Amino acid sequence: MAEFTMPSLGADMEAGKLVEWLVKPGDRVKRGDVIAVVETQKGAIEIEVFEDGTVDTLLADLGQTLPVGAPMAQIRAPGEAVPVAPAPPPEAAPEAVPPVKAEEAAPEVPRAPPPAPPVTPAGIAASPAAKAKAAELGIALETLEGSGPDGAVVLADVEAAAGAQAPRAPDRGAFLAEMRKAIAAAMARSKREIPHYYITHTVDLSAASDWLAQANADRPPEERLLMGALLVKAVALAAREERSVNGYFGAQGFEPASAVHLGLAIALRGGGLVAPAILDADTLSLPDLMAAMRDLTMRARAGRLKSSEMSMATLTFSGLGESGVEAMAGIIVPPQVALVTAGAPGERALVRDGAVIAARAVTFTLAADHRVSDGRLGSKFLTALDAKLQMPEAL
Repeated sequence: MAEFTMPSLGADMEAGKLVEWLVKPGDRVKRGDVIAVVETQKGAIEIEVFEDGTVDTLLADLGQTLPVGAPMAQIRAPGEAVPVAPAPPPEAAPEAVPPVKAEEAAPEVPRAPPPAPPVTPAGIAASPAAKAKAAELGIALETLEGSGPDGAVVLADVEAAAGAQAPRAPDRGAFLAEMRKAIAAAMARSKREIPHYYITHTVDLSAASDWLAQANADRPPEERLLMGALLVKAVALAAREERSVNGYFGAQGFEPASAVHLGLAIALRGGGLVAPAILDADTLSLPDLMAAMRDLTMRARAGRLKSSEMSMATLTFSGLGESGVEAMAGIIVPPQVALVTAGAPGERALVRDGAVIAARAVTFTLAADHRVSDGRLGSKFLTALDAKLQMPEAL
């Protein structure tokens, strides 16, 4: 019997609050299915299961705050038999008592019948949160059309039926304060424990800009590529070549990652920051990567990220976009071993063929863990990144 536990959704997470179950005992699940929603300092995160099987028991209650690693459910593997509860021991025979004389017998008091159990409509699939809310509001579940897995009624369906499309928004200021507190704790830990070193490199974007203009000439506005997609793809490809920047540092030392899951730093409206991962970023085409970046940004700002996106990043990239300062240096997100930042692209004075010219360029800064790499390896990574952007047609 596998145990499904509260996942770690980042170095700044210590616990999460269970706000909704999307499965019930007896439901079959497969790897990647979203089975619960957990609230953290960075918003509500959809939690995925990482094994196939059947939900046996839900161990956590709605509203319960659980530390990372705490059991939430038990899942039977395919073919695993349903556990049989042991039979209760036989009751001991009652001891014989002497007969009571008629005049000594107490009058018999009739017992009240036990309360009837609540009636749940047969065949109605609904999450525990939906059932509780429906009971609170007096809404019959059989009158609702479910929008959850296999038509199950979820909390949003009940709220919509009650005329409230969404629960009352929490205090935004308090939410951002908690997020900032979590970020501060993680970054303070990073600077205490990780010996950072920094190197910078300015890259000529003339070739990338010319290619981008040509590639976008016949594309509709909603399908056009941004320079950010080229930067992200070049970072991912360079990380695949220089593995010392892509992986984790743990109790056993450095473990290089077998894939490039690139964390993308996303600024939230009103403040705050998250860095969910684009899985296998080095293998995506530029149009697919652009679509993934748009989708991830939209869902991050809507609070609809998945647990895999919050926990699987092997390297993080943070860019200032088209406006901002020329360069910035970041702090590594543990247990990762490097972080790449890019200033805003703009006109720079560059030397080309012995002459000083004005050209569009961007400055990259690599923050890396000195326990794993050094300036020579870091330079190899930035040099490879530069080379990728000089051949944008190969990205």
